[in-house]
Amino acid sequence: MPGPLHGFRIVDLTSMISGPLATMILADQGAEVIKVENPDGGDHTRAANNRRGGFSAGFLNNNRNKRFVALDLRDPQAKDVLKRLVATADVFVQNFRPGVAERMGFGEDALRAIKPDLIYVSICGFGFAGPYVGKPVYDPLIQGVSGLASIQAGSDTERPRLVRTIVPDKMTAITASQAITAALLSRERTGQGQHVRLSMLDAVVAFLWASDMGSQTFVGEDIPQQEAASFIDLIYETATDYISAAVQSNKEWQALTRALDRAEWLDDPRFKTPALRGENINDRLRLTQEVLLTRPAAEWLERLEAEGVPCAPVLTRTAMIENPQVQANEIVVEYEHEGAGLLRQARPAATFSVTPATIRHGGRAVGADTEAVLSELGYSSAEIVALRAGEYVA
Repeated sequence: MPGPLHGFRIVDLTSMISGPLATMILADQGAEVIKVENPDGGDHTRAANNRRGGFSAGFLNNNRNKRFVALDLRDPQAKDVLKRLVATADVFVQNFRPGVAERMGFGEDALRAIKPDLIYVSICGFGFAGPYVGKPVYDPLIQGVSGLASIQAGSDTERPRLVRTIVPDKMTAITASQAITAALLSRERTGQGQHVRLSMLDAVVAFLWASDMGSQTFVGEDIPQQEAASFIDLIYETATDYISAAVQSNKEWQALTRALDRAEWLDDPRFKTPALRGENINDRLRLTQEVLLTRPAAEWLERLEAEGVPCAPVLTRTAMIENPQVQANEIVVEYEHEGAGLLRQARPAATFSVTPATIRHGGRAVGADTEAVLSELGYSSAEIVALRAGEYVA
């Protein structure tokens, strides 16, 4: 069976991470995604390092299951090709800075005149209004403005720190893919298209509010400075490797004291209740760390698991791939790429019992599907040759 989004066509003018990852999620779920790139190099991630067979890992990991058309959109004939393609599409996605698509002739009004029920999607950095609207943007800037860097520091009074992965880009991609699916569902019910607007700043602030903005939630009082829970990560060193263990309830705390042979901690006035254990978290974590240093990781994990303490090994990236839990769920898969050889990637995260999401093929060369797509749009062989001769398409 094809994926749950089989039959929907998405025209993708995005580059870098947030847009391409969003459309790849939809492509994994069966949508036909046609990625339109400039013939002169294509998506910026194609030029990244960590390469094999002419393909970068950064490009391959955000662009599988797509078709690739190369159009020089500065040229009127190439613009006509794109407009003919949009006329067959359900969704159009772009992540230019606000105003650029309109100047190019591909704003919402122009494309809705071609396809009235189109889902038009705009993804940007800081939003569509305000003093930052025209600023260039990368992930660290959004981490800074959103408050994520302050949260990562542990306290508003500490030096802000970046999360060492591009959370804003990837959270925007996941939010965008869900929003596009919701807009398609609405159109199926109403027949009406709409404009979906999403910024990286939108996505990250909404993401943070669920767990990190408690002191900013109640209106009408002075906002207190965010207090640090602890400057000690819940990563413990043992005599061999690193592990993580976390306890919240009284039952789990009692289980931890049994696993660590520290019954005296139950009588310690600093740790009598969950609230007191929170107030004295640094003392509690330091004591736990001192004990865990005395035995190997495997022994501690066995003891902790036996007592019902939530725990797990802390793995490197390579060790994660070989972990039996990851392997049992077949989270990481391998497949052959036509140019880059055998690839290893994470499978689509959500599984579907009837309409499975699949990896059908990897990211391809710039313009690899131009001729096939143009033929489907009704262009003759002679017309395609003429367009290529003029270097409007590749």
